[in-house]
Amino acid sequence: MTDWVPSACAVVADHLRHQGIAPTGYPFARCHPLPDGVIEAEAGFPVAAPIADSGVVVPSTLPGGPVLAVWHTDPDEKLTLVHQGIDDWLQAEGAVATADSWEIYHDLPSCDDVGTRIEVIQPIGFRHGARRG
Repeated sequence: MTDWVPSACAVVADHLRHQGIAPTGYPFARCHPLPDGVIEAEAGFPVAAPIADSGVVVPSTLPGGPVLAVWHTDPDEKLTLVHQGIDDWLQAEGAVATADSWEIYHDLPSCDDVGTRIEVIQPIGFRHGARRG
């Protein structure tokens, strides 16, 4: 992912520029595990206006609702530890992931890396009778 995210974000940024649409926030990437073990990935920027589908760049929507947001500021090879920590927290708090997580890159991705300030967002819900707060 660390090699793919910067180039994918560059393609999306170029698409937005050609449409005259400015991003309203930092770039993100999101993975969707599929039943056959394959992972589908998407990358993009939040925007305030609808975008046209180019075949390569297509519109998508991030889910709303309660989330667990966790900051990661170590090298990207340790990012898996953040995701494991989220899984541990969900189990300890009686919470469940309600959708696939995504990563927001607060250091804009370059051709070389995705930066070190990454916010991981996990949509959550609570099981009946679980602790909150």
